[in-house]
Amino acid sequence: MSAPINCPHHQRVSCLDCSLRNVCLPITLKVGEIKKLDSIIGRGKPLHIGDHVYRQHDDFSSIYAVRSGSIKSYSIDKDGTELVTGFYFPGEVLGMDGISQNQHTSSAVAMETSSVCQIPFNHLGELSQMIPSLQQNCFQLMSKEIVQDRRLIAMLSKGHAEQKVANFLLTISACKARNHLSDSEFRLPMSRGDMGNYLGLTVETISRVFNRLQKQGVLSVNNKEITILDIEALRVVGGLKVAVI
Repeated sequence: MSAPINCPHHQRVSCLDCSLRNVCLPITLKVGEIKKLDSIIGRGKPLHIGDHVYRQHDDFSSIYAVRSGSIKSYSIDKDGTELVTGFYFPGEVLGMDGISQNQHTSSAVAMETSSVCQIPFNHLGELSQMIPSLQQNCFQLMSKEIVQDRRLIAMLSKGHAEQKVANFLLTISACKARNHLSDSEFRLPMSRGDMGNYLGLTVETISRVFNRLQKQGVLSVNNKEITILDIEALRVVGGLKVAVI
């Protein structure tokens, strides 16, 4: 049975109909401009767990917007070791790692049933010249990618285990809020191993941090199901807010 047209996985969902329209598109775009953008976007069949959007060293031709599900990016070093480089959720754009060398420096794989919008970069550039707000949005996306990379480097170099886990959960919480979903109750699609790889922590350390935060009444953890019981306390743990004594 095919998915209903309003299903986020459905490949016939247009930008005008998409629930993420106000998340990944400039709010100043007019209907006619959105239709022009929609005409260059490719929407394939839903991806299943383990399906790749692109692989490391593939030629770069497009960027991708996550419409549903979640995507993990990772690279393989010369010793064959996997390094998780990011997690992407609905409304987020990936694939910009290939712009500088016309070749992807990482791979992107679905962590659950997911769908993406494929945006040919050459066509996007041509369209951006006609639609200034779209060009500005592209620059903002690139800037956001740079800022996120720098924040990750700072977090991995300075933060302790509890800070890393807290900031990771706060980032996902903020993403859920942008998509008008619950920012306090959500499922982590990635494995503990992938989370540890990304944060530079062992699986055992992550489990200990979750246990401590549960005992402190900050979180409730049931396997991959997370409930943030006290978001202000979680911000304190992440070093984002000073506790008032």
